[in-house]
Amino acid sequence: MELRGGYLFFLYLSSVFFIFSVEEQVQRSQFPDDFFFGASTSSYQVEGAYLEDGKGLSNWDFFTQIPGKIADDDNGEVADDHYNRYLEDIELMHSLGTNAYRFSISWARILPDGMLGSVNPRGIIFYNKLIDNLLSKGIEPFVTIHHNDLPQVLEQRDGGWLSPLLREEFVHFASICFESFGDRVKYWVTINEPNMGADFAYLRGLFPPAHCSPPFGNCSTGNSDIEPLIGMHNMLIAHAMAVEIYRTFFWPKQNGFIGIVAHAFMYEPLRDEERDRDAVDRALAFNVAWTFDPVVYGDYPAEMRHCHGLELPRFSAKEKQLLRGSIDFIGVNHYSTLYVKDCIHSPCPSGGDRPIMGFLNTTGYRDGVPIGEPTGLADFFVVPRGMEKIIDYVKQRYNNMPMFVTENGCTLQTQENELEDRDRINFHRSYLASLARAIRSGADVRGYFVWSLMDNFEWLNGYTKRFGLYYVDRETLERTPKLSAGWFASFLS
Repeated sequence: MELRGGYLFFLYLSSVFFIFSVEEQVQRSQFPDDFFFGASTSSYQVEGAYLEDGKGLSNWDFFTQIPGKIADDDNGEVADDHYNRYLEDIELMHSLGTNAYRFSISWARILPDGMLGSVNPRGIIFYNKLIDNLLSKGIEPFVTIHHNDLPQVLEQRDGGWLSPLLREEFVHFASICFESFGDRVKYWVTINEPNMGADFAYLRGLFPPAHCSPPFGNCSTGNSDIEPLIGMHNMLIAHAMAVEIYRTFFWPKQNGFIGIVAHAFMYEPLRDEERDRDAVDRALAFNVAWTFDPVVYGDYPAEMRHCHGLELPRFSAKEKQLLRGSIDFIGVNHYSTLYVKDCIHSPCPSGGDRPIMGFLNTTGYRDGVPIGEPTGLADFFVVPRGMEKIIDYVKQRYNNMPMFVTENGCTLQTQENELEDRDRINFHRSYLASLARAIRSGADVRGYFVWSLMDNFEWLNGYTKRFGLYYVDRETLERTPKLSAGWFASFLS
């Protein structure tokens, strides 16, 4: 399937007037020669084949069967059928000119019953074929070990990430991945967005196992004050234990790099007041530094300790030693910027705004005016300056460690004319220009990954929201390039 010289170029020409009518331009030459440009997906969102070749049920296979949890009561049983169409999808990446692909490994496909069961050899075969064919096209695999989906048996038997038993389960899974794929995989992410996972699973109750309590949600079980902290604590320690295994037993021969990824909104003060400016610092600590402070410095941010006191779990001396310096790079998933309002010294009435941890409220509007152009998701606005700001925050707080923008993208306000997605072109162009400014200012950013290669299962939104460079017909699963695919291919070439 060769698209590079044909339809993609036609799409690019058809959008050229739009692109050059925008003042700020961005070019590939503004980034380092060895910079990685790629696309991201995750196993549950694209693979499908949910019971093929020995795969077990994941927590998302189970969760999506509960009526009302997912838009249109959809699920990922078929998704994009990437499991059977991966060769076609690799050709799509090659036609774009990308030199990297970030994907995740289905835990339930490798270990259907966790560490008490055996390894599924057909799962290993699939990922070996995927990796080998990527490399044959000159595409570097960036592998995420855990991206939201885990075997349902670990949720039922062990209690999911609320249980310290998941630490050993994760290390066992990660070790199998290192042993099976590490001779060819040089870039590893242990866990994708543990901060968002803890937030959505245990604070708001939106992701499995759907635990929460008021004012964050109204679930049948859960404690939003304590459980997110426990879940995150276990994920961070599991990360550090897996990294120790990698560096001790696998790195001497494999020489790869390993990191962790956080979901990273940028924040701006709702009012030009000291309390809201302080609220920005607190929001970033509770959002970004919650993930990165422990794996860089060995402990939680002081801002969190100040707010939570004894509620925040404590790392033992050995755990701090394991955590400190347990990443080679930082992964940033950045989509948008929000206003933040202090709720310690200011009244924050319920309703309207979105409460977050740290005694804060966030909103996308100031006096009825949006912070940026709205997109198809309520909390996601087009605010390109946020990219430069969040990269600068990470650069300053973590002494300019190597960084990758591991996800960035948008869904359109309307699903009409999805193939002529000029707003998506404008989004990526403006965010890449902002990223280029950050790099010129000295930020050690080494790659940028579009979310997503193709339209896929967008968690709670099912297939009602589309982020892809390629349109996927839900009936036929045919992939069709959008204008944004043509633009991205031209940008890269």
